[in-house]
Amino acid sequence: MEQKIVAFCTLGCKVNQYETNAMMQKFIQANYKIVEFAEKADIYIINTCTVTNMADKKSRQMIRKVKEINPASILVAVRMLCPSR
Repeated sequence: MEQKIVAFCTLGCKVNQYETNAMMQKFIQANYKIVEFAEKADIYIINTCTVTNMADKKSRQMIRKVKEINPASILVAVRMLCPSR
C-alpha cells in the first residue's frame, strides 16, 4: 500500500501552530508522509484564523493554491476557537 502524503499550512497565532503540530503527530503515527505545503499531497490541511479580514484573505488564497497544486486532493480547513477571543 502506498504511503499517503499530507501537507499543512498554519495561519494565525502560536496556539494555531501548537494545534498544527499536534495534528502532524497524529498523521505521523498513522504512517502518513508530511511534505511542504507547496508540494503535491493527497491531503492538505489549512489551520486558519479568521480574527481579521487579512487572515480571511490569506485563508482563501491558500485554498485556491491547493486546488492549483492538486485538484484531486482532499482539502481540510480548520478554524480553532482562540480562548482569548
